[in-house]
Order: sequence, then structure tokens, then C-alpha cells
Amino acid sequence: MKRLFWFRRDLRVEDNPILTYDGEVLPIFIFDTNILSKLEPDDRRVSYIFHYVLKLKQALQMLNLDLKVFYGNPLAIIEKLQSVHGFDEIVASGDYDSYAKERDKKVSHILPFSYLQDTYIFKYNDVLKDDGTPYYVFTPFYKKALKALSAKNIQMVKFGALKLIKEEYGGIYRLENECFIKIDATLKSLGFIKQKLELTSPRQKIQKFTKQLHRYKEERDFLNSDATSHLSTDLRFGTIGVRELLRIFLSLEGSEAFIRQLIFRDYYAYLLFHIPSLETQNYKYSFNGIEDEQKYKAFCAAKTGVPIVDAGVRELLQTGNMHNRVRMVAASFFTKDLLLPWQWGEKFFAQHLLDYDKASNVLSWQWSAGTGVDPQPYFRVFNPYLQSEKFDKDAKYIKKYCPELLDIDAKNLHNEKYLHQNSIEAYPKPIVDHKLAVKEAIESFKP
Repeated sequence: MKRLFWFRRDLRVEDNPILTYDGEVLPIFIFDTNILSKLEPDDRRVSYIFHYVLKLKQALQMLNLDLKVFYGNPLAIIEKLQSVHGFDEIVASGDYDSYAKERDKKVSHILPFSYLQDTYIFKYNDVLKDDGTPYYVFTPFYKKALKALSAKNIQMVKFGALKLIKEEYGGIYRLENECFIKIDATLKSLGFIKQKLELTSPRQKIQKFTKQLHRYKEERDFLNSDATSHLSTDLRFGTIGVRELLRIFLSLEGSEAFIRQLIFRDYYAYLLFHIPSLETQNYKYSFNGIEDEQKYKAFCAAKTGVPIVDAGVRELLQTGNMHNRVRMVAASFFTKDLLLPWQWGEKFFAQHLLDYDKASNVLSWQWSAGTGVDPQPYFRVFNPYLQSEKFDKDAKYIKKYCPELLDIDAKNLHNEKYLHQNSIEAYPKPIVDHKLAVKEAIESFKP
């Protein structure tokens, strides 16, 4: 049997179900111009993906395989490859956002599509209510998921007997006038500028995290404790498999809180599959914020005058990351204090997050806005000053990203009254009064 292996969110050979098949294969990766055309030349994610695509190529070569890399429209590329080789099927792991589903549907009209379960723990229909309908509340989903979790969900896969189709594999290939043209295997050839990234291998992260797992549940929200796994980007691009993480952590004492987060990640993808409209529309409440370009620009420029929010945005802009607790604080401030549409915030995060995942980002913003499927109502609001006082008491995180605040006493950086009444050189006063803004938000969202 002749198969086209399409690597996407599974940039590894270890424990990858795509390699369990037998027969002749052509492994490919496509730099999708439908996606790349919307990105800035300095987008960090392209540098990250490029790095791991090259590592994947090297790893496949160690297995007497290889990876052919393309740049262009996936539909046109796959159609051309099919006309040349006459594949029996294409094999790839599934994804649940609207673009991916529509793209894959069109590809399935070119040749049979065999979907693999790799990106998430469960298939979209593995965890359902007894009546066959999906869960819209996490806790019962979580309980059912734990019961459904079996050896098949975490079993390590075995490599199949594969024979590489004879092709030219060096460089990157672009489809032009019905022919594949070879271009240099560089980021510059794709129109991007190489970014400096801290690329710690996922296994090094796991080794470090297992040693501090006992701290995770209690300390993960504290901004200077470094108690998190730092594996979100690896999971996003599949440089580590979620099954492997489960095999490791299910055997470790004190791992329940972390496993819960892995299942929460599944839950958000599951919701997006079952309710596609969540990607762009409120599930609850008709109010969708007030469009205000001035407030939006202040938020995106980290000039809101609220230290914890500005520090978080600066972390995002400088590193492509943002601590999860700060993401919640910033999203709450964006949707409740600034009353901006959550879709604007989701788009801003989508432009900059290295670990950007459509399902997780969309559902998290809907959670903060109070407009999603979550049972908590519209009056969920985080007080950014109380949050920073609790999780960054000494303001070390704030001062790291807002150095103009280095000489300000930490307690004053958690004090809204002080920030409104005192001028700080090179730092703005808060652009809203939290108490008044929240009152307006609750009135606006009220059904």
C-alpha cells in the first residue's frame, strides 16, 4: 500500500502513530501559505516550527526514512503529489478548528484520509453522556474521562515496516506552473526572519518538572515560583506526545493536578468540535463588549497603568509566552474593566503566543468573558490588584517586565488608589477605575 504521511502537529518520531503503518510512504511537511501569509516576518512560531521540522527530518533519516518539505497551498501540493504517485491514502493527525476541518475535508476529496488520534488524549466522541450528547460542564467530563482513560490511550506505539518512496528530499519545494521548484531550506526563503528562542528539549523540561511536581498544585499560580511544566508549546506542536506525558505522570504521586490540566486541554478541543460557533460567537449573553480602539491600543502597548496587566503583555511581546495566571488576569481586565470584545483579545494573543492553540485560546477567552458554556455567569471578574498582591507579592514579576517601576514599593503597585493619585515617571496612570468599570460591565452583561 502506498501512503502519504502528512506531519502537522506531531513533529517527532517517538511514540508517533503515523509511523505504525506498513508499506511505501512519502513523509511530508507543508509550510501552509494560507496561514503564513497572515503572519509577520518576525513571528516566533515559524522559527520554532522550522527548527523542529529540521530535527524531525534528521530523526526520520535515522530510521532510513526522510521528510520532504513544501511551501504553498496544501490542497494544490497534495493534488499534484497524488497525480504523480497515486497514493492509496493520506495519513495525518486530526485537528478541530474551522480552518483545519475545512482544509482536511477538501483534501479527503483528493484521496482517502486516515485520521490519527495523537494531538489529544481522546477522540471527540470518546467521552459523552449516557444519552450520547456532549458534556458542557468540565467536572462531569473530567470524571467520565478518568474512567474512560485506559491502556489504549497511553500505550506506546510500535514502528511499522516502512519503505521510503524514491524522491529528492533536500531543500524546500514550491509548486509553480504545475512543477515543484526547489528553494533553499532557510527561513529567509519562506519570507521570515530567524528569531532567537530558548529551545529546551521537552525531555529536559520533564526531568526538571518531575523533581518539583510536589509544588505544582500549590505554587503554579505564583509568578516567581517556576512550578509549571513549560510544556504547552511542545504539546501544541507535538514535539512531545500527550500519551507519553500520561505514561510518565500517572505513575507519579501528586500528579493529579497536572493530569487534570491535560484533560482540561482535551475538553476545550472537544467543546470546539461539538460547538464550532464558539470560535467566534458568544454561547451565552448577547452583549459582546464595546469597540474602543484607544483602549485596545493601550492594552496591546502595555500602557494600561495596571502593573500586572502591563507586565503580562510585555512578557508576551518580548518572549511569546505569558504565565497562565496572568493570562486570566489580563483577559478579565480586557473583557470586564475595558469592556472590549473578547474576540479582539483572542486575536491579539493568537498573534503572539508561541504555544497558541485555537481551542485553548478561544475557550479561555470565553471563560474570562463569561460568555462560554461554563456555568459561571457573566459576573466572574478578577481584581488585578488583589491578584498581583496574592501571586506577585514582592512585585518581582512586575518589575522584571516593567523596569520603570523598580523603585516603587511593591505594596504600592498593588494599590489602585496610589497608582491613580501619584505620577510615576515613564509609566501611565490606570486608564480605568476598577470598581466603576466592573459595575458597568456587570450591568452591560446582565441578561
